[in-house]
Amino acid sequence: MRQISFLFFIGIIIFLSSCRTDFASVPSSGKLAFSKDTIYLDTVFTNIGSSTYTLKVYNHSKSNIIIPSIKLAKGLNSKYRMTVDGMQGNQGKSFDNVNILAKDSMYIFIETTASIADANPTDFLYTDQVQFDGGANLQKVELVTLIQDAVFLYPKRFSDGTTETLPIDNQKIYGFYLNPNDPMNGNELQFTKKKPYIIYGYAAVPSGKTAIFDAGARVYFHANSGIVLATNASINVNGTTSSTKSLENEVIFEGDRLEPDFSDIPGQWGAIWLTDGSTNNKFNHLTIKNATIGMLIQNNDGTTVQIKNTQIFNCTNYGILAQTAKISGENIVINNAGLAGLACTYGGDYTFTHCTFNNNWNSSSQVSVLVNNYYLGAVPEDKNLVTASFNNCIIYGSYSNEMIIDKKPGTTFEYKFTNCLLKFDNVANQFTYDPNYQFNTDAVHYNSILLNKDPKFFNINLNKLNIDGTSAAFAKGNSDYLIPFDISGNTRTLPPDLGAYQDMPFPK
Repeated sequence: MRQISFLFFIGIIIFLSSCRTDFASVPSSGKLAFSKDTIYLDTVFTNIGSSTYTLKVYNHSKSNIIIPSIKLAKGLNSKYRMTVDGMQGNQGKSFDNVNILAKDSMYIFIETTASIADANPTDFLYTDQVQFDGGANLQKVELVTLIQDAVFLYPKRFSDGTTETLPIDNQKIYGFYLNPNDPMNGNELQFTKKKPYIIYGYAAVPSGKTAIFDAGARVYFHANSGIVLATNASINVNGTTSSTKSLENEVIFEGDRLEPDFSDIPGQWGAIWLTDGSTNNKFNHLTIKNATIGMLIQNNDGTTVQIKNTQIFNCTNYGILAQTAKISGENIVINNAGLAGLACTYGGDYTFTHCTFNNNWNSSSQVSVLVNNYYLGAVPEDKNLVTASFNNCIIYGSYSNEMIIDKKPGTTFEYKFTNCLLKFDNVANQFTYDPNYQFNTDAVHYNSILLNKDPKFFNINLNKLNIDGTSAAFAKGNSDYLIPFDISGNTRTLPPDLGAYQDMPFPK
């Protein structure tokens, strides 16, 4: 037993000796290598912390080295902060005598929280440097951040520690009412292009009021946030045609994570929610990106929701979810949604003209368009589908059948597709005798259908659903349903193309 313990003890000594790292180090000679010479921390909003960015530092020499100092050039006044190889240093601003083993590397993680007052007033950039060593051995990496001033809208916090909530559907949700006479922001119902808006929680439009969004307005939503309309409330989005890639006159709703890695991540915020009883809602030249549901439109007060020249991209559940709603849609583009790009459910009254609905979501349950006349709640209920009319539209995607017509008997169910390109492969002939999908023989519901023809979109992954003259949708439209200008403001030729875009040569 003693022999076993002695051998075990000797083994531990040998192991610990082999793991020693306290070999001699030589001073840095200014020959460090870096993964980047400039760290761009992307755009941040004033006083809102950035994401964490990474700088990798390499020692390519055969010697262990010691770096006398790693520091921010602006010292303790810098709005940046760092951790170096897991160390916090002096308030994240400076570090002394940092070792790197031969042929090894280390990580520096960098963040910032800065206000617009800290930025250069001419270009709104806040800059600094990470400096390694000094004198003749000085090496540096530049830090650059664009700071945007913004209007912040959020629920009030009360003296008892609770926060403002909204009573919706017999529950309280984290949110607040927009105030037309707010002492700090002024009229919170008028969204201009002067500054971007950041919304935390659900911003509610009060009953009898209208939220107006001017051309060029930018609205960014934090997680689990959105806009909700009370009974008799309205929303008017007044974007106009833009002439540059920056979409300078478009109104844009998206999440508040501005880093490139988040540019196409679905589900970053909630929805634009038109509750039962909202009225006179109008959308023109609006882009919605990366929501859970782009628009949730419930039973309105009989007025028609007008949606024109609107793009909705990358929604976790639906691009538009309509429930017993009344919608007139022109030049709408919806690309990629987890369940359906457009869902006209629980009956309603719908007309869509020159629209493009595409879905390449990586799920066998997704479709581009769903139409039904029922609701499967605690008490299932059917509603009349007064009409679902699709004219000069494209309904396409990556799966076999990109359209579902789901009818419950006993109520009105009127639908018609005129001069539309439809993706419906009818794999294994499972729908051959289904009366809802008789594209070639059912003249009541289908007229001049292009079945399973490739529209040849420019770039689906970049949400570019433009077409050119080689598309199957080229010049296949019905002039009786002509919308004179496409979503980009281009004049349509005759006979018109299908979908939201007039054909144009693709850029080289």
